[in-house]
Amino acid sequence: MDCSYQFEQILIRDLKKSSRKAFDEIYAMYAKRLYAYCLQYTKNVEDAEDIVQDVFVHLWKIRKEIRQEETLKSLLFIMSRNRLINAYHAKINSPIYEDFVNCPYLISGSDPTKKMEYDEFVFQLKSVIKELPATQRKVLELSLLHQLGNKEIAEKLLLSEQTVKNQLSIGLKKLREILKKALIIIILLLFVN
Repeated sequence: MDCSYQFEQILIRDLKKSSRKAFDEIYAMYAKRLYAYCLQYTKNVEDAEDIVQDVFVHLWKIRKEIRQEETLKSLLFIMSRNRLINAYHAKINSPIYEDFVNCPYLISGSDPTKKMEYDEFVFQLKSVIKELPATQRKVLELSLLHQLGNKEIAEKLLLSEQTVKNQLSIGLKKLREILKKALIIIILLLFVN
């Protein structure tokens, strides 16, 4: 039997008894791997760090209910995966994204200057989208500009829904990085009379 395997069993047993030392050892064993896993999906250092921190805070909270006795690897990675999914949904459902989608309806009856500024934003958005890889570009255009759902996009482009979700997530991240200033302008347009 592997020595590290036995060591982890002891740590789990001690963690269940609220040992801070065992918790710290488990953190040292898994934090870097979880961080690398999260970073590969979030592409953002702070988000990856936050997820890892949340996972370990939750681990401490549930320490007495842990059923695993041999290793915590699968539990920790499942917890990380679930938090990654939640983070993805939070970004897609963020007020900034919703404000962008709703913006044409909110400014349609307002003054022509706001309409021109929004049209300029859409022009910038389209020019940035053109720079993206082909699949990302098509997915983003269908989602943002034509407001199709993931299932409709998948059918139209002959892709899996998961591929659409992944490409949308990566593409939106790139757009956010490039268009931060333009998004701030849109937000200001929405809240300034």
